[in-house]
Amino acid sequence: MANYIGAIDQGTTSTRFIVFDRSGRTVAVSQKEHEQIYPKPGWVEHNPEEIWQHTREVIAETMAKGGLRPGDLAAIGITNQRETTIVWNRKTGKPIANALVWQDTRVADYVSELAKSGGQDRFRSKTGLPLTTYFSGLKIRWILEHVKGAREAAGAGDLMFGNIDTFLVWHLTGGVQGGAHITDVTNASRTQLMNLETLSWDHEILKTFGIPESILPGIHSSSETYGVAKEPAVQDVPIAGILGDQQAALVGQTCFDPGEAKNTYGTGCFLLMNTGTRKIDSKSGLLTTMAYKLGDQPAHYALEGSIAITGALVQWVRDNLGLIEKSSDIQSLARTVDDNGGVYFVPAFSGLYAPYWKDNARGVIAGLTRYANKGHIARAVEEATAFQTRDVLEAMEKDSGIKLDVLRTDGGMVADDLLMQFQADILDRPVVRPVTKDATTALGAAYAAGLAVGYFKDLKDLRANWSVDRTWKPQLTNGKRDEMYKLWKRAVGKSFDWVA
Repeated sequence: MANYIGAIDQGTTSTRFIVFDRSGRTVAVSQKEHEQIYPKPGWVEHNPEEIWQHTREVIAETMAKGGLRPGDLAAIGITNQRETTIVWNRKTGKPIANALVWQDTRVADYVSELAKSGGQDRFRSKTGLPLTTYFSGLKIRWILEHVKGAREAAGAGDLMFGNIDTFLVWHLTGGVQGGAHITDVTNASRTQLMNLETLSWDHEILKTFGIPESILPGIHSSSETYGVAKEPAVQDVPIAGILGDQQAALVGQTCFDPGEAKNTYGTGCFLLMNTGTRKIDSKSGLLTTMAYKLGDQPAHYALEGSIAITGALVQWVRDNLGLIEKSSDIQSLARTVDDNGGVYFVPAFSGLYAPYWKDNARGVIAGLTRYANKGHIARAVEEATAFQTRDVLEAMEKDSGIKLDVLRTDGGMVADDLLMQFQADILDRPVVRPVTKDATTALGAAYAAGLAVGYFKDLKDLRANWSVDRTWKPQLTNGKRDEMYKLWKRAVGKSFDWVA
């Protein structure tokens, strides 16, 4: 009997396979980091074959750790870093180039070119997205135009495109031996090629971008059986759920009602609010995106605020400056001082995402004096994540007309109590950390797969699994809060238009 459910969590820095029981508790897990490749300033790549190999390895390791056989799993769900773009040969299964990661800014010239006619919001009414370097569509165009022979191979029907979810499903279900070339609505909505109303590829945008529809995957719901695994460790287990990582966290946090929201603190930071079956067009610099589509039920939409650099800033302080040995040391270094000493850090390393959308912004540290030391830098690093979250939350409340009573949080950074307290302070509302805090994305994918095969009965089943670990309440005075936020906004302004 299948007592468990599995989830592949393919993220920006690592790949995990987690097996959950019916209560959402982790039974076994294995994780492997993959290489971050930086060929030029602003360029970020991954090796797709390394990611696929690591996926196979973590699946086998997790099954072995848990003493599990394929028959013990009811299904497998997949959650993935979104927008990261792979083009591969359908006959050989080999990528024709490294994956272009969501942070990659090499398509900035395309953005400028397309914005000349219709502006940055040229495609927003159809896709919910502004023209920026973030999304998959222009990355596909770059590969077709810059990899020798790619455009001709695409015309001959030899190439396939996918975000990471598509690449993994294709390999898991057989690859060159008839693998399923599919994606779900959440990942499709991050390409800037899907019409949010029809949930299908938009022919006008495809023509404008110069992308042949033949290379694109079929669009499916987030919760259905797409095929069965051919990988020995999970042979014949249904692949039955796909959600982009932030939508997966929304589902993992059981934010199924309109107005419920979560913030995931990882490499970047992503605040999503469920807006139900109503598509809200943002006037405040947010993204309108798919939340999920469960089987034959109506699609649900979300407002999203995407922040490019949060946890990645801590990694930068560790790896590039050497101020800390491991990421978790940032909290103890920040606690060596009582406040930020007037220092503000705007981590616009690859431009600013929501709500500013400034591709030409760059990082700044403002307010430095001789008084400032590494403790103040560390505290400014911590606070940058919370300030950016407030920027997004205010925009979200303005667009939706809904005031959030509480912010649900998850992701690797929520183990940082200092950050969580400051987040509550600067937002002036409670911040809640659930019991399942660092596997929420995987849990969401597991939920989607479990619903598809009847392992979970309904959404009420899933809500029963959610419980609070800790709540932080605001402790900052209104005057201090306003003063700090005013200085933050001033620092953000200094980062604008740095690159001509």
